[in-house]
Amino acid sequence: MPKSRIRKKADYTPPPASKQAANIKLTNRGWVAPVMLAMFLIGLAWIVVFYVTDGSLPLDSLGNWNIVVGFGFIAAGFGVSTQWK
Repeated sequence: MPKSRIRKKADYTPPPASKQAANIKLTNRGWVAPVMLAMFLIGLAWIVVFYVTDGSLPLDSLGNWNIVVGFGFIAAGFGVSTQWK
């Protein structure tokens, strides 16, 4: 009885390297951590300066709204942190 022919499968060829390099460049998020930390520190400094100077700094005209501004910077830092991968 004759043997059946064995089909040869095509070898695997990986995708070109140029597409992989382009994907890496598009997902570069190196700016997120420094901006996030800067926002946290600015917000914290704003609140600390407000309390240390008894409300005369950073902006005297805002009064107690300076606390909201400080927490706004901190909230913006959390917003930026969602971009971190």
